[in-house]
Amino acid sequence: MVVTKTSIIGDVLDAAPELAPLFREIGMSCLGCPAARAETLEEACYVHGQDADALVTKINAVLFEKG
Repeated sequence: MVVTKTSIIGDVLDAAPELAPLFREIGMSCLGCPAARAETLEEACYVHGQDADALVTKINAVLFEKG
């Protein structure tokens, strides 16, 4: 799985729940609510004032380490 800014948070977390701490680190603590799970990474980062490219880079680094 390769994650992009247009990836849906719920899809990412369903595929790799171990990524939840990366979201929480940047203030996305409501990962279980339906609205949050339906947002793209880019939308969520915008709302939380975060850099979507930086989050995508971190997520893919963890996924590639996982193999």
